[in-house]
Amino acid sequence: MGFDHCVATCLVPLAIWILLSGLDDLWIALVLVFTGRKRPRRPAEAELDRVSERRIAIFVPLWREHRVIGQMLAHNLAGIRYFNYQFFVGVYPNDPATARAVAEAAQRDGRVHLCLCSHDGPTSKGDCLNEIYRSMVESEIRGGGRFEIITTHDAEDLVHPESLRLINFYSRDYAMVQMPVLPLPTGIRELTHGLYCDEFAEFQTKDIPVRQRLGGFLPANGVGTGFERAALERLAGDRGRIFEPECLTEDYENGYRLHALGYRQAFVPVRFENGQPVATREYFPRTLRQAVRQRSRWVAGIVLQGWQYHGWRGPWRQVYWFWRDRKGLVGNLLSPLANLIFFSIAGEALWSAATGQLRRFADPIPVWALRMCLATYVMAMLQVAIRAAASSRIYGWRFGVLSPVRTLWGNLVNFAATLAALRQFAEARMRRRPLAWRKTEHVYPRPRLGELLVRLHAVPMGEVEDAALGLPKGVRLGEYLVQLRKVSEDSLYQALSLQAGIPLGRPARAEVDRLATRVFPVDTVRRWKVMPYRVEPGRLLAVTAEVPSREMARALAGLSTLEIRYRLVLPREFEELAHEYLPAGR
Repeated sequence: MGFDHCVATCLVPLAIWILLSGLDDLWIALVLVFTGRKRPRRPAEAELDRVSERRIAIFVPLWREHRVIGQMLAHNLAGIRYFNYQFFVGVYPNDPATARAVAEAAQRDGRVHLCLCSHDGPTSKGDCLNEIYRSMVESEIRGGGRFEIITTHDAEDLVHPESLRLINFYSRDYAMVQMPVLPLPTGIRELTHGLYCDEFAEFQTKDIPVRQRLGGFLPANGVGTGFERAALERLAGDRGRIFEPECLTEDYENGYRLHALGYRQAFVPVRFENGQPVATREYFPRTLRQAVRQRSRWVAGIVLQGWQYHGWRGPWRQVYWFWRDRKGLVGNLLSPLANLIFFSIAGEALWSAATGQLRRFADPIPVWALRMCLATYVMAMLQVAIRAAASSRIYGWRFGVLSPVRTLWGNLVNFAATLAALRQFAEARMRRRPLAWRKTEHVYPRPRLGELLVRLHAVPMGEVEDAALGLPKGVRLGEYLVQLRKVSEDSLYQALSLQAGIPLGRPARAEVDRLATRVFPVDTVRRWKVMPYRVEPGRLLAVTAEVPSREMARALAGLSTLEIRYRLVLPREFEELAHEYLPAGR
């Protein structure tokens, strides 16, 4: 059998599969169009204010996140517009760097609690969350009061200021409330991260709302999810485990189990405030290797473990959503082949039209099969257009127009991830051991200064935008706003502290060691506005009136072998310290 006959043999069953999957996706799109008004009511600001604040515990499981957790906590503690909440941050005993970073944050703010796991890690995210829950209960027993809502977040999350208020509002009627989760925008050249942007935009604006309207169970997203405490305790039962420790996608598992127990679930619809979506934002993997690592965990947890735990049992409506969630196991493996055949036939057709040579691929295929193939590709183009429209709504049309290119790249990424998941699952079954938690490396996003000033209620967004339009060359936005007397210097430095993730405020006199202040040459202190004030094991603490830059780091690199930890101070405070501790006359 020749290559053309092999292609013809593969093409018909492949087209049938694509047609069935395409009809399924088309059905979801039609439901979205014709039931567009059937969505959870958006509360007005006055309604949010009238709802009494229930106590919320924010769980953050960690493994080797010392580089980002301090900034994450500082930024979100300052930005969240809610009073009655506390962070419970889980770390492992064999991760001292992360434990130290959380302990420092807890010293600065009483709303942060260090939860030390009872065993070394890493285990699984679900297991770490269970350890955090145990620590929270111990805190309640010591007299901390009872928490009524539990939310989950990761170390890289930008929690929207309104997130807890919305969860608190909807939790009066729902046992699980899911806030939208959307990747932060990146450049159009970053195909891998752009793929996440496209997929989450489509999923959050089309799939999840339709799922809710049709009565399907809502899979939790792992972050930005609020759980009713009583519902989680019912899930835990006598085991005391509110999350399944052996499941790689404990969020998805809890979403299904809560729905199966009859609890109501709600997805907060995507809405915009000051031109930005009200959602949990974060950076997702930006390289192929990291993306395959994360997506293989999703496939193994949602598809393979979900199949293992629940099979195809349940009401037909839920079985349908099992099909929706698991069809990627086949689709991911077939998509690259479908792309290859499509471009082969299209290329041959163009070559035949240009040269007059006979076409080989189409001849062995019946006419009805060719028509079916044409229908599948029309349907595929429709789905690509829907995804591009969803992406454009969140990220703008310039980003959305390249969605078809990222879709092709995504087919290869998902193909590799599915193969990796199948291999991991098979190895675990053969060796009779649980699947390993393949953790994703996190990078905390650097929020914009203007956005932080608005979140701190230091200046309205309109005045920030006006200042940005009239910004003189060589002048930074924060300095310009101070010059215009739109913000105070104190507010500016509070925002800079949050943006850089370093503490703000002059150290107490008892903390300053006069000998330590002489570590750097006086001209270096004056040039970079940075002065050491204390030596600790392995670290040199320094105050600075400037946000540390790469140039500053290079200039100071040869002056000390210790790790330099900074504290931001106001310019006038730095001058007072320099006057007091630098040699006279310098």
